Order: sequence, then structure tokens, then C-alpha cells
Amino acid sequence: DTEAFLMKNAKVKLCLQASPMNGDLLLEDCNPESDFQDWSWQGDSLMNHSTQSCLSVVGANRVQTSLCGSLGYTSWDCLNLLLSPVGSSQGYLVANRKGVALDKVRGLKAQWQDVADRSVCKEKAEQDRYFPAALASTHMYDDTAGNATLTLGVDPEELEELLWFFRREDSSTWNYSVLALSFMAMILGLLLLAINIVRNRKRKIHMYSEVETMQQAELEAKQALMPVQEYSPAKPGEQELVPQDQRPGEVVVQWKDGTVTSLYTERSQDAM
Repeated sequence: DTEAFLMKNAKVKLCLQASPMNGDLLLEDCNPESDFQDWSWQGDSLMNHSTQSCLSVVGANRVQTSLCGSLGYTSWDCLNLLLSPVGSSQGYLVANRKGVALDKVRGLKAQWQDVADRSVCKEKAEQDRYFPAALASTHMYDDTAGNATLTLGVDPEELEELLWFFRREDSSTWNYSVLALSFMAMILGLLLLAINIVRNRKRKIHMYSEVETMQQAELEAKQALMPVQEYSPAKPGEQELVPQDQRPGEVVVQWKDGTVTSLYTERSQDAM
């Protein structure tokens, strides 16, 4: 059996009490001596020690006690330290003027504590700590005494991993953290993509500017050579080879020093 505890509402400072006559639930002054105010976790159910009945949901939002094996039995889970029916979105167990009911409001009305002002969800967490240890444990028998002793068959590190695996806490914080990390990773990826695009663009612009500079320098060099070619003196081969006073049939020769002489001058004169 698990240890019993009181269920005191953090808002009204009254304790949840089961009715001895029917399944109604009352909010009374806390009395640790009253068995009708003693509750304990039995798996996922909250059982009253006096009536041996479990906290159940009837109808839309009504809460009462009924036999733990009846159709009205409802399992309970802790979401952000608030009691909520398992597999239902009806809300949380809250205190109101009529007693207790299910409502979607949060705050002190939906928080239930023991006499030490510790959440009853922490009581459930302590109970769940021993569940994986029971799964991993083995029974060993003493031949001399003949009694079975319960020993753990796992290392402390493996036990911690099992406790993490079988945790029953709300995973909303973890989900929001993963979502925030995913968003930050997406922003970082977009930033790196933008930086890469800008660098590639600058590299292409720099490459094109170098090509244009080389083409411009080549063009200027060609333009610088064009006046020399246009105004250069005529080549010796392009100069006029025939003097103006040359007679028909006369053969002349232009030497390297620029002088021009006539061949067969004397022979032609003798012939005449």
C-alpha cells in the first residue's frame, strides 16, 4: 500500500473529503485524523482509504467517488501539476462553491496539495519512481531461510534511464523547447544561406570587373599602337622606284644607300 495523503485545495484551503453515505465529494476543514480525507495513488487512480472507492468523472463535469472497478472509474494524470482525466479534454479538477468539478480554468483552484503544501502530483511521481525498479527486479531465494528477498538487477545508471523513460510528467515544456530550437535552427540556416548568396554575388562581380579591366587595358594598348602604324613612313619597298626622268626601256637599280643607277647606259648610247 502507498502512503496516504490529504488533498487540500490551494485556493480555498479546504480538504477533499469523501461522503460516507454516497459518492459525493465535500470540501471540509483539513483533519489528518479523518480517514475520509485520506487519499492515495493506486496506479493512475486516486482511492479514498475510508470508502475504498476511487475518484471518478460522471457526466460532463461532475466528479464523485465510485467503485474502482466500475464503469465510472477514471484514470488521472498530472499536467503541469494539475489533475486531469486521462484521455479527456474536459479540463482539470477544481474547487467551486458546490464542491469539486471539472473545469478548464487554471490557477490555485486547480492545484491540490498535501498538508506540507506539496503537490499531490509529486506524490504520484514518487510512486512512479518505484515502478521501473519493480519491473527490473528479480526474486532470489535464500536456501537457509527459505524467504524471498527483492533485489534490483540493474545498475544505478540504467535505473536513471528507466526512470526517465517511465516518467509521467507533462512534456509541454520539452515540446516547446524543441520547437524553439527548430525555429532558431531555421533562422540560422536562412542567415547562412543569405551570407553565401551575397559572397557569391560579390565574387562574381569582382571576377567580371577584373575581366573588364583586362579588356580595357588591352583595348588601350591597341589604341596606343594605331597612331604609330598610321603615321609611320613608307617602307623602302613602297617608295617610288622609277625616277621621273627615266626613259622607256631603261633598266635602273636602286641600291641600299638609296642611290639609283641605270644599267647598260653606255651600251645603249653606243647603239644609238
